[in-house]
Amino acid sequence: MTKAKRAISLTITKDILLQAYQLMCQTKAMNKIYEENRQITTYVHSTSRGHEAIQLAAGFLLEPFDYAAPYYRDEAMLLAIGMRPYELMLQLLAKKDDPFSGGRSYYSHPSLKRDTMPKIPHQSSATGMQAIPATGMAHGIKYKEQTTQLKGGDMPIVLCSLGDGCVTEGEVSEAMQMAVLKELPIIYLVQDNDWGISATGAEMRTMDAYEFAAGFKGMKRVKTDGSDFVQCYEDMKDAVNWVRKNRKPLLIHAKVPLLGHHTSGVRSEWYRDDWAENEKRDPFPRLLNTLMELGENKDTLEIIRKEAEEFIKEEFDKAVNAPDPEPQSVYEHEFAPTPITEEKGVREPSGKDPIVMVDAALFACDEILKKHPEALLYGQDVGGRLGGVFREAATLAQKHGEARVFNTPIQEAYIVGSTVGMSAVGLKPIVEIQFADYIWPGVNQLVEELSKSCYLSMGKYPVASVIRIPTGAYGGGGPYHSGTVESSILPIKGIKVVYPSNAADMKGLLKAAFYDPNPVVIFEHKGLYWSKVPGTNAAKTPEPSEDYIIPLGKGRIVLEAGEDNVKNGDSVAVITYGMGVHWALNAAKNLNNKVEIIDLRTLNPLDEELIYNTIKKHGKALVLTEETQRNSFAEAIAGRVSETCFQFLDAPIKVLGAANLPAVAMNKRLEAEMLPNAEKVLNVLNELLKY
Repeated sequence: MTKAKRAISLTITKDILLQAYQLMCQTKAMNKIYEENRQITTYVHSTSRGHEAIQLAAGFLLEPFDYAAPYYRDEAMLLAIGMRPYELMLQLLAKKDDPFSGGRSYYSHPSLKRDTMPKIPHQSSATGMQAIPATGMAHGIKYKEQTTQLKGGDMPIVLCSLGDGCVTEGEVSEAMQMAVLKELPIIYLVQDNDWGISATGAEMRTMDAYEFAAGFKGMKRVKTDGSDFVQCYEDMKDAVNWVRKNRKPLLIHAKVPLLGHHTSGVRSEWYRDDWAENEKRDPFPRLLNTLMELGENKDTLEIIRKEAEEFIKEEFDKAVNAPDPEPQSVYEHEFAPTPITEEKGVREPSGKDPIVMVDAALFACDEILKKHPEALLYGQDVGGRLGGVFREAATLAQKHGEARVFNTPIQEAYIVGSTVGMSAVGLKPIVEIQFADYIWPGVNQLVEELSKSCYLSMGKYPVASVIRIPTGAYGGGGPYHSGTVESSILPIKGIKVVYPSNAADMKGLLKAAFYDPNPVVIFEHKGLYWSKVPGTNAAKTPEPSEDYIIPLGKGRIVLEAGEDNVKNGDSVAVITYGMGVHWALNAAKNLNNKVEIIDLRTLNPLDEELIYNTIKKHGKALVLTEETQRNSFAEAIAGRVSETCFQFLDAPIKVLGAANLPAVAMNKRLEAEMLPNAEKVLNVLNELLKY
């Protein structure tokens, strides 16, 4: 008895082999029909040719309660879990009824939420980046296990599929580091075809993924022949069973041939010279020979192949004739609807002493964690030993447990990107980036994964995520702990951005952010946390009631100008947020009811109605920010106001921000010279009042 027959007799039924053969015939026919109709299949796509054996094995072994993160070549895996070729073709041709994205995303970029199939949240095609959201899913599953939130007796796992070329990405290392640190139930399936577009493995790395994974202590490793379906099925079955039982990470490295182009846009004839060698490892004839060795009739197998070709032609013709999306549908699903639409609760309860802003955030998180078992809080140094470098999480780990409030490694990408996976499994993470200056490693995930998930999944997978970012300069913090970066974050569509200026708003906005089903970034000014900066006592307020909440996108009039001054044209508006509110309040003390101050509170969505009504009322305005002025969000507001309210203006819209320098200097006198302050604001307001 051959090794293949011995394996088959132990683990695989002939029905499974025939199903795999049928789907291999289909994938082969799909590749062929796409190539023959290049004038129709004009959108860039990849196919699974050469990778089918390992993909089919993986797809067959996943359960509907599992989660998966396939990559852009995994069409055979999608067929194995039960997707129809027609459904995949709808995405290939960007059709209206594409079940994943409604014609918005590339071929084999699934987002799937069906009861009968594994759940597949949206992920980008930025190779390797899917490892973090996928690991976040496993992290969320582990937390739900620890807190008995998993329903039934199912033990879900996560499958993260990767090409070997992307394993060199730093974000893959962040994901694997967390997987072994927290012992998460995830399989990293690495399909190694020895190509990364036109670069070979020898050019890109000194070790393959199997060897690389040895550096992650606790990662079980498996090698398999990715072109032998029998071996793939055996090894994948063992891997799935092991992870399902042991709840720890495993990497399976499958060596596969690439029997197609990298993509339709980067064709093999431009760079490939290894076709003959790859064709020797084609999984299709190997499976065909195995079936014939087992006694399957050659004519029967040929009938299956021909039927597959006919079926694929029918599916393709149907997809070609399917309707395109309506143009207006492009505007749908930027955000999932939020339940928070009006201000509720008591903002200033009687008999309560003012609290500082950092405590308002702390109390809000405490109330959220008490009420919602699906809530977690994590980031650098927020665990029980310190409770945050600003004490913004003090006592929370002790109260709610280290499974819910915990430290992460210095991994900003993981902190941000893991919230995609956490949200997908039904959790609501609150995370912290320690300083705004260090947000940049997490921006990849913010842009590619969080911001696009709701839109590209057509609302199936909005990311419920609160990302807290201490920001701002004060007291000589220096160039790497004083940055304000909202103008760099605001161009990212699909996220909401909040910037409170006082304790009451901090609590009300943080609560609204938690209940919002979309990603929300909260910038929290360090200089306002404790009101240690002279002139910021107004940031202290009585603690609002537990049910106090402020809808995102609603600004607030902090100070009104006197009615007579407004009538006489002797008033001016200040449009600002964060520390700017306090500079404006202190400047206004010198101008005898001539200043009206608008606190935006939320930068996206923006209360444009309040801005425009205020400008029309006064005819003169200053837009005030702590950011460097040139190319800032403040200048964007000024431009929008100038266009929208031009006929109501009595003076040019002024903008005041920090000096246009690369960083905030540490010396306090240099810092003060660079930043706006009440005196500088007063000078600009006096200039405007001359008009």
